[in-house]
Amino acid sequence: MIMNHFLWLLPLVFPHLSSPVVLLERSDGNLFHWNHPMKGDKLVLHRSKRDWMWRQFFLSEEYTGSNYQYVGKLRSDKDRGDGTARYVLSGEGAGTIFRIDEKSGDLHATQRLDREEKASYTLQAQAFNKITGLPLEPATEFIVKIHDINDNEPKFTKAVYAASVPEMSDVGTFVIEVNATDADDATYGNSAKLVYSILQGQPYFSVEPETGIVRIALSNMDREVRKEYQVVIQAKDMAGQMGGLSGTTMVNVTLTDVNDSPPRFAYSSYHLSTYESAEIGSTVGRIKANDGDEGENAEMKYRIVDGDGKENLDIITDEVTQEGVIVVKKKLDYESKRVYTVKVEVTNTHQDPNFTDLGPFLDTAIIKVTAKDVDEPPVFSRPQYVFEVNEDTPKGIAIGTITAWDPDATHYPIQYAIDQHTDPERLYHIDPKNGSITILKSLDREVSKWHNISVLASEINNPHQRSRVPVLIKVLDVNDNAPEFAMIYETFVCENVKAGQLIQTISAIDTDDPLVGHKFVFSLSSVNPNFTIFDNEDNTARILTRRSGFNRREMSVYYLPVVISDSDYPIQSSTSTLTIRVCSCDATGNMRSCSVDALLLSAGLSTGALVAILLCILILLMIVVLFSALKKQRRKEPLIISKEDVRDNVVSYNDEGGGEEDTQAFDIGTLRHPEVIESNKLRRDIIPEMLFPYHRPSPMKECADVRDFIISRLQENDTDPFAPPYDSLATYAYEGNGSIAESLSSLESSVTEGDHEYDYLSNWGPQFKKLADMYIGKDTGVAN
Repeated sequence: MIMNHFLWLLPLVFPHLSSPVVLLERSDGNLFHWNHPMKGDKLVLHRSKRDWMWRQFFLSEEYTGSNYQYVGKLRSDKDRGDGTARYVLSGEGAGTIFRIDEKSGDLHATQRLDREEKASYTLQAQAFNKITGLPLEPATEFIVKIHDINDNEPKFTKAVYAASVPEMSDVGTFVIEVNATDADDATYGNSAKLVYSILQGQPYFSVEPETGIVRIALSNMDREVRKEYQVVIQAKDMAGQMGGLSGTTMVNVTLTDVNDSPPRFAYSSYHLSTYESAEIGSTVGRIKANDGDEGENAEMKYRIVDGDGKENLDIITDEVTQEGVIVVKKKLDYESKRVYTVKVEVTNTHQDPNFTDLGPFLDTAIIKVTAKDVDEPPVFSRPQYVFEVNEDTPKGIAIGTITAWDPDATHYPIQYAIDQHTDPERLYHIDPKNGSITILKSLDREVSKWHNISVLASEINNPHQRSRVPVLIKVLDVNDNAPEFAMIYETFVCENVKAGQLIQTISAIDTDDPLVGHKFVFSLSSVNPNFTIFDNEDNTARILTRRSGFNRREMSVYYLPVVISDSDYPIQSSTSTLTIRVCSCDATGNMRSCSVDALLLSAGLSTGALVAILLCILILLMIVVLFSALKKQRRKEPLIISKEDVRDNVVSYNDEGGGEEDTQAFDIGTLRHPEVIESNKLRRDIIPEMLFPYHRPSPMKECADVRDFIISRLQENDTDPFAPPYDSLATYAYEGNGSIAESLSSLESSVTEGDHEYDYLSNWGPQFKKLADMYIGKDTGVAN
């Protein structure tokens, strides 16, 4: 069996032994040891049998020697020492990290090892016979453990920690726990035993040596004095002993706010000012109390607790800026009060009961607001005026007085005027000095019961300072209108009516407005032999017949005057005439026929209505006749109205020369030969659509004179029913029949063919000598 010798490693392998141990190798390969306590000068040995120890080797890390580090010796009990045994190593690091001498079995480490990278290696060793190559015994596995040394300093999990703790916390309050680790072996020695200490941050904070918990070490730490702290914590191994390795970290500690600071005004009193014309709700000024806290602990609210100006001023809290805003609650008046004083209190909205012993969390200050004078418009004695006046009040009578004054200390005089837009009819007038309103025109309650006008008051020295007040004038009723029929009555009486028969019930109306109510009295202006009236005493009356035997042929219409009186003072009365028609009725009293007027009136049409209808019909007839006349006149308008009319085709020939270039508008050859018609050439003065059937005139004999031909053609077109409704006018200058040279125009060139002979020009006389020389010479030259 393979043995190892490591007597020199015993102090390292068994550091826990309290006394030296001696390991001896027996001849059979067994190891035994003796404890050797001393009794005097004698060594006492005790023999005890031990198990084999060769399966584990121990090797120090971070070896710094120049030679390979010796691990141990491997030897098989089959090795007889004659050099025939060969040792072979396999497993983790074999051949690279570890090497074995195949002859002697010595095991060495070839590299510097780090326990923190790998703490142990598992290897296999086996002995072979060099000659036969056969294994001397089965492979044996063993472990090489790396013995730790203190070569790693502690490291914190974070380079910088952040922590927060409420201000004013008690001593020992937990802040944060820091944690450091050491890569060394914690199971061996003190290489990984850490101790925490504080290097910076005293006397405010402390740290527990074993746990790394940071706590408050000083009471009453005030955030308003100092908010942030930097604490340096050290972790040291070897249980903090001299020579140990260490690492540090930083802890940033922030004191969080608590409501331990009451709000305080910077001044005991504040002075503000504003104009007396400041509107209600307008800002006078802002004040702010100081609070060292932050967030909701610094939220404040303001209120007015006392002062002679609390009726006119108010304070509200600006939630954003935490300011107290002084506003106008009621209009200020410089003339009555110059300075308004209020006492303002400020308190925290969120108070902490743990700090009530620090004092009341409120403060007060005095606010003085000075009202500044402004030039104000006049002030009326009332917000509105209401006057009453009888409708029969004479013109020039005063109905009331408007009063206004200057509220400023100057007390300038006031002048008055009526806004003419509110009195378009100019019914009233106001005295510009004393404000007395008088009537300019007669009033009529039946036209308007109320008059609403506006009166303007302005300072004489400053007309721009002006005020307005509404004035309501109620027109009181006077009994100045007589009652009349409530409607137009269409009354008829039957021929076969009997005496005392009811033919109509009438009522009346009055535009006046009595205090108690209308009371009408009905009567006849005189005794009527045909009809009578009976007052029902309820503002109605009945019309009765006094006789029978009415005949429409003798009398078709009766007029009955009815007198209607009211009961007011002064009494007003009027006479209204009731028209009664005589009609033919059946036995039951239903009307069958009346006179023409009666029939029309029974249908609901009065004489005035009939006249209006007839006038309307007459006007319509006149409009129709006028429209027809205008339409006929349009049809008779001449065709050629303007020189720019596109239908015109007027060609004038005023000279004899020019040849055929002057006749492009009309071919005179057609006049000479009417049977020749250019059917493919359309007239330029009409639309090129065949609106009418084409009418071809009958051919005529060649006329001796062009004038006769044109006249005959004109007559022919006038009598043609299919000719267009407009003509094409062409004017030709005609020489007449008396010229011996006949016509000099070249218009006849269209009917002659071949070359012309001009010799006859020589026979026309001396007037044509120049022309003959030109043409005869030209022909001669051409012939040559």
